[in-house]
Amino acid sequence: MSSAFSARPLILGSTSIYRRELLQRLRLPFEVIGPQVDETTLSGESPQTLACRLALAKANAVALLHPQAVVIGSDQVADLDGEALGKPGNHANAVRQLQRMRGRSVVFQTAVAVVCLDTGFAGQALAQVRVAFRPFSDQAIEDYLLAEKPYDCAGSAKSEGLGIALLASIDNQDPTALVGLPLIHTCRLLRAAGIPLLD
Repeated sequence: MSSAFSARPLILGSTSIYRRELLQRLRLPFEVIGPQVDETTLSGESPQTLACRLALAKANAVALLHPQAVVIGSDQVADLDGEALGKPGNHANAVRQLQRMRGRSVVFQTAVAVVCLDTGFAGQALAQVRVAFRPFSDQAIEDYLLAEKPYDCAGSAKSEGLGIALLASIDNQDPTALVGLPLIHTCRLLRAAGIPLLD
């Protein structure tokens, strides 16, 4: 691995504080730049396809402005029986999402893309996390939302906080995927892009 290749700047193309905190675990210097991407679901688009398309679009949007950098893009969509549930944005939407998800299983589709235009590298991965929500009351929903205000979380689910008390089980292969950035996949993609990680 050449020093020029490994010395490329690293950029997280996301405004998510959760993704920034996760990426900090890798102890790599990086910059944060918010991508300008339309996140509207396309007609007939599955939650899985939506997450993958947006992760790549976010990485490419920032890479176009910084072609020499290695750019990470990520997106998460809550998949309720094939229906995409995104960030609720406000209290009323969060209540509706949680009412629909209680007592049911939801698959959180978390995609990550790594792009470097200067080298022509582009890689992508998808982590799927199946979450079973236990039955809970409307009062539990209100108490949770007032405590956590998870209006910027897909499906209103903040498992790293009080939201864990709403869950019956989590089935995944990467514990960081549910929080918003699957670090196992991210590490593999960064190595492939020339960023050394415990090599």
